[in-house]
Amino acid sequence: QLGESGGGLVQAGGSLRLSCVRSGRTFSNHAMAWFRQAPGKEREFVAAVSWTGAITQYADSVKGRFTLSRDNVKKTIYLQMDRLKPEDTAVYYCASRPTDKVSNVRSDYTYWGQGTQVTVSS
Repeated sequence: QLGESGGGLVQAGGSLRLSCVRSGRTFSNHAMAWFRQAPGKEREFVAAVSWTGAITQYADSVKGRFTLSRDNVKKTIYLQMDRLKPEDTAVYYCASRPTDKVSNVRSDYTYWGQGTQVTVSS
């Protein structure tokens, strides 16, 4: 199971850090990712990280503002979001896939969390 936390309301230009904790099963060699879904829009890729953390991938819209990292001892991944914009407002979902290869394709991910709301006011 995956559990997200850290969402909230922040003003434009501010920062938030999302966390996703893995529990209930082994996630060894799983790549993990964040997706987001704004009202009325499709769920879109945000960032992904390999099992070792050596490889990361970001959507162009967040590159340079968001940083994804992972701590396998704590079974947690983090999404540091800086210089937030109103268009970053969405529900953010954590996901994992049973392979070490990162992907930006939603259907490649097997396990999903329930999501955490991020709202950025202008």
